[in-house]
This record gives sequence, C-alpha cells and structure tokens, in this order.
Amino acid sequence: MRHETFTSDRPRILIVLHQENSSPGRVGQQLQARGFQLDIRKPRFGDPLPQTMEHHAGAVVFGGPMSANDPEAYVHKEIDWIGVPLREEKPFLGICLGAQMMVKQLGGRVAPDRDGHVEIGYYPIEPTDEGQTLLPWPERVYQWHREGFSLPKGATLLARGGTYPNQAIRYGKAAYGIQFHPELTHAMMVRWTTRGAPRLSLPGAQKRGDHFAGRFVHDRAVQAWLDQFLDLWIGRVENGAAAAPSHLRG
Repeated sequence: MRHETFTSDRPRILIVLHQENSSPGRVGQQLQARGFQLDIRKPRFGDPLPQTMEHHAGAVVFGGPMSANDPEAYVHKEIDWIGVPLREEKPFLGICLGAQMMVKQLGGRVAPDRDGHVEIGYYPIEPTDEGQTLLPWPERVYQWHREGFSLPKGATLLARGGTYPNQAIRYGKAAYGIQFHPELTHAMMVRWTTRGAPRLSLPGAQKRGDHFAGRFVHDRAVQAWLDQFLDLWIGRVENGAAAAPSHLRG
C-alpha cells in the first residue's frame, strides 16, 4: 500500500491509476505546472480511496486494459466510489476507462462495437454545439480502446466520433468523461505500442508507424486543447489555493 508524503499545503488532485507502472503522463505534468500536488493511488493494488473529497481539489481516473464490465471487486468499488466526487460536485475527469466507469456509476452502458471494431491510433472527433461553446477541439485525438459508452441520463454530449459516437461528455458543472488520451507522451506511445502490439492487429486499429506519424501531425492541437480544458476544468493554484475554474468565475 502506498503512503504519500506531502511537503506543502498546495491543493491536491487525486490521481487513480490501474497498472503498476502507469503514469498520469502529460495530464499529471500539466497539473503540477499549475501548482497542484498529485495524490497518486492504485486501488487495484490495495490503495484506499477517500470517503470524501474534502481534502482534494479534484480527481482524475485514468485508463487501463481492464473493462468497466469486469467482475473484479476493485472495479465495482471504484465505480461506486466515483459517486463521491459526483455527489460533492468536485471536479472529476474520467479518461477512457475512467469515463466508462463514470458512465456505469450514472447508470449508463459500456459495450464494444457490434462489429468488433476498435479505435487504436488517431481518429477524428467533432464537437457538438455545446462542446463548441466551451473551447476549440482538435480534429483528431489519440485513442486506445475497444469499448465505448452510452450517454447517461443527465449528461451532455460534447464531442462525437464515428465508430464510437460518444467521445466526450459532461455531467453537472464539474464532471467530464473523455474517450481519448490527451495525457499521452511520446514515451507512453512507445510503451503502449510495444507492450500492446497484439492489439494493433484488431479490426480498425492503425499500424504502429501511423501512431507516430499521427502524433507528429496532431499532437500540438491536442496539447493546446488539454491546456484550455484544464483551465476550464480545474484552473490554477493562486496564492496557495485553487482558483475557480474559468466557467465558474464571475
């Protein structure tokens, strides 16, 4: 079990990861650059999750190779736990598996494409009218998944795709779920396409070389989107405290 040591009173973001060597990648880097501390926990390996978000400014639940439909106890406990930030209306971000877990918590459905197609590589997305009012969106984003999620009751669709139509959603003022991976660094892409090489042969997956070529073309726009999204979602630390996100100011 992990025991984090925090050396200051800067606001903390709860980071939930699902593999021993997982990293919060660029999302973690950007949050630290904004003045937040990262409280990294891996409940799959015994780390507890807090009963309240009182001591955290927000939470991010990342992806993983497992499914939100898996029967393992830690999966069900994590889905149940997501109700904590949702009820307390604390900023919550679910990425890929994390978004699918949020959808399950909200009573929605997670399922594969009926023809077995996956999205592994760079694929186009299109913002909805609601999404366009929030921020500019990249034309293509990096995906690594073989399941998608329905639009739960009360959620707003922000971006849509082709094979998996629901790509980004918002629930309430502070909870977001995205199907794609803006946290991806170059090192992570090398690791994923190496260790996950068998998945590159699944229907709809792109060849390994196309992943790196796509990153060269599309990553700058994804990085700009992430920067603006984090302004919207969590803001920055000012004078030792988290400033209100842009959409809650004024």
